[in-house]
Amino acid sequence: MNGRFCRRAIVMVAALNMAALQSRADEPTNPRPKSIETSANEATPEGLVKLFPKSDVWLDKKRKAVVVDGQVCLREGQLEMFACPRGTKEHEAVVALNCQAQDVHAGLLAAGAKPGTPVSFDPQYKTATGQIVDIYVLWKDAAGGKQQARAQDWVKDIKTQQAMTYDWVFAGSGFWKDEETGQQHYKANSGDLVCVSNFPTATLDLPVESSQANDELMFAAFTDRIPPRGTKVRVVFIPRPGENKNVGDSARK
Repeated sequence: MNGRFCRRAIVMVAALNMAALQSRADEPTNPRPKSIETSANEATPEGLVKLFPKSDVWLDKKRKAVVVDGQVCLREGQLEMFACPRGTKEHEAVVALNCQAQDVHAGLLAAGAKPGTPVSFDPQYKTATGQIVDIYVLWKDAAGGKQQARAQDWVKDIKTQQAMTYDWVFAGSGFWKDEETGQQHYKANSGDLVCVSNFPTATLDLPVESSQANDELMFAAFTDRIPPRGTKVRVVFIPRPGENKNVGDSARK
C-alpha cells in the first residue's frame, strides 16, 4: 500500500469520526470560545484514544495519526502560522486548536514521529529540520456536506497567489526554565504550534527561510477556500514515514 493511499485512508477514517464535532457546528458562535475543559468533556471519537483529559487531542494508534479539534479563527490577512493553541495567537493563525502545543508534540511522538531541530539564526541561518508531517482539515459546509482539505490549501503564497507548496517538519520547539520556580515550560505553548514564518520556538515549521518581519511575510490566509470564522474543524496530523527534511531547497513538493 503506497504512502499516499495510506494518508488518504487515515483522513477518511477521521472523517467518519466527525459526527460529534459536526453536531456542534450549527450552534450559535460565541465570541468568547468555550473553555478547553468544557469541549474536552464531550464524546471521544470512536476508535481513537484521548491523550489528555483537558485537551481535544486523540491518537489513532493503528494508523499512527494525531487528531485535534478546533475552529476557524481567521480568514483574511497575513499569517505567521497556520494553527495555534486556542487563546494565544488567533490574530495571525487560520485555526485555533483546543489544546496546548505540547499536547500535539506528545501526540506526534506517540504516533512515532521523530523531531528534528528548530530554525536557528545565530551565527547563521539554518532551516528547521525534522520528519515531514502531513496536515489535513475536516469540516462540514453550510449544507451539511463533509469537506476536507490539505492545510496548505488554506495558506496563500503572496508571491505566486497560489496555495503554499511547502511541507511542515516536526522541528520540536524546546523548553525554557523559570529560574524562580525551576519549572520547565514548553516554548510553543505561547502560540507557535504550526508556523509559516520561522520561529525557533515552533513545534512544526517550514524547512525554508520564511521571515517573521511584518513587511516580509510570505503567506496569507486563502480566504476563498476557508469556511466561515467559528466553523468547527478537526485537524489530522500524519507523520510521513521515513521522510525528514534537512535542506530547505528540497522542501517543495
